[in-house]
Order: sequence, then C-alpha cells, then structure tokens
Amino acid sequence: MNAKSSAALKYTGMRLGLFVACFAVVAVLVHFGILPAGLGESNFVWVALLAVVISAPLSFVLLRKQRDAMSEQIVSKIDRTKRRLDSSRTQED
Repeated sequence: MNAKSSAALKYTGMRLGLFVACFAVVAVLVHFGILPAGLGESNFVWVALLAVVISAPLSFVLLRKQRDAMSEQIVSKIDRTKRRLDSSRTQED
C-alpha cells in the first residue's frame, strides 16, 4: 500500500473508530438512564444521532494532524494531475 492512500485510510479509520467509541459510550449512558432513550423503537437511531453529534466536533479537534496530512496528499495529487493535463495539451498543439 502506498503512502498516498494510507493517509486517507488512516484518517477514515480513526474517524470511524471515534464514532464507534462515541456510539458505545452513548449506548451505555442511555442504557443506564443517564441520557434519555429514544421513543419506541427509535432508540438505535437516537443513539446513532447522538454519537454523530458528539464525534464530529471531537474528530475536528483530535484528528487535525491526520486531516491535514490527507489534505496535503490530495492537493499534491491534484497538482500532478493538472501538470499532466497541461503538458498533454501543449503536446497536442
């Protein structure tokens, strides 16, 4: 596996792990009545929504380094693609 995809995979994996951890914590808190449960059969959806709301700002703060590394790789790939397109345009003329 090359370094280009590893930053994106690492960030995505860490983001998913953070969501799963938040989901587990929220599920435990709902189970013990610390947080309110969802209405009827919507408890799973309620826990998932709370986990998303909690994990999003946490990932913004905690995963800044991984997000910046992924962004740098994406920008460099776009720059290489633009250079290749420009060079192929000049060769056709």
